Amino acid sequence: MATPPTAAAFIAALREEGLTVVEVGRWWEHNRNHKGPWGPVNGVMIHHTVTKGTDNTVRICRDGYTALPGPLCHGVIAKDGTVYVVGYGRTNHAGGGDPDTLAAVIGESYDVRPPKPNVGNADGVDGNAHFYGFECENLGDGNDPWPAVQLEAIEKAAAALCRLHGWGPKSVIGHLEWSDDKSDPRGFTMPSMRDRIADRLAVEEPKPPTKPTPTPTKPTVDLSKLVTAAKSDPVKRGTPISYYGVKVVEQALVREGLLAPSLADGHYGTATVRAYAAWQRRCGYKGADADGIPGAESLKKLAAKRGFTITP
Repeated sequence: MATPPTAAAFIAALREEGLTVVEVGRWWEHNRNHKGPWGPVNGVMIHHTVTKGTDNTVRICRDGYTALPGPLCHGVIAKDGTVYVVGYGRTNHAGGGDPDTLAAVIGESYDVRPPKPNVGNADGVDGNAHFYGFECENLGDGNDPWPAVQLEAIEKAAAALCRLHGWGPKSVIGHLEWSDDKSDPRGFTMPSMRDRIADRLAVEEPKPPTKPTPTPTKPTVDLSKLVTAAKSDPVKRGTPISYYGVKVVEQALVREGLLAPSLADGHYGTATVRAYAAWQRRCGYKGADADGIPGAESLKKLAAKRGFTITP
C-alpha cells in the first residue's frame, strides 16, 4: 500500500529501468481524478488492447471513446517495446474486481496465482483507485504474437514500479486475475511474467546518476518563422524545420483530432496546411481567411487550449 509518487518520480523510474519512454501531450495532468480517488496504490495491472497499429492504439488509450473516456491506462507498451505514457492519476483501465484478489495482492500472500475472481466490472471493488495500468498492443486473440522486446518491456515497466514502492512480483497481476469477465492478457501467462519480474528484481540494476527532473515547461512557437514555413515552397517542406515550432503546432492539431499522429513530423506540408485550415474554420474563419497559414489570433486560441506559448 503506497501513496502515489509524483509524476516526475514515476517516469524517472521507468527510464531508470532501461525503458524507451515517449511522453504523449501533457500526460502528467491527464486523468480521471474528478471521478474518484487514486490511491493508495497497491499494484500493477497488465492488459492487452485488442487493437492494431501503434498510433491507433496510443490514440485510443489516451482519448478513450464515448462509452469509456480516456485515459485508459498510464502507459501503452508497443510491439517494439516503447512505452507511451498517456496519463497519470486515476485512469479507466481496471474497473471492478474481486476484493479477495486485492487483499492477496496487498499481502502478496498467494502461491502461483491469486484466488480466482468471483466478481467483475459491475459488482467489484474499484480497481482504478488501486492499480497502475499498462495496456499492451496486441489483438488478444491468442494468435497475435508477443515480440520478445515487448515482453521484456512489460517486465521492465512492472519491475520499475515494484522497485519504486518496494513491492515484490506478486503485486503485478493481469486483468483476468482481477475480474471474472476479463481475459487479458492473452498469449502469455501472468505466472511466467511474475517469474521474469522476480528474476529482474533479484538483480540490482545499475542506475545512472539521477538528475532532478525539471518541471515541464511550455513549448514555444515562433509565429513569424512558422508563417514562413507554412508559406514555403512545397518542395522545400521536406527539410526538417521543427525548431520553428511546427511540430508543436502539429501535435496540438493531433490532439484536436485534425491531424493523424503519423503526420506530426515537423514538416509544414500539405496535410498540416489542411489540418490548420480546419482549425481556422473551427475558430469561425471562412474562405480565404481559412487558408491553413497560421494567423496570430487563431494560433493564440490553439496555444491557450493546448498549452504552448508564442513569440512574435
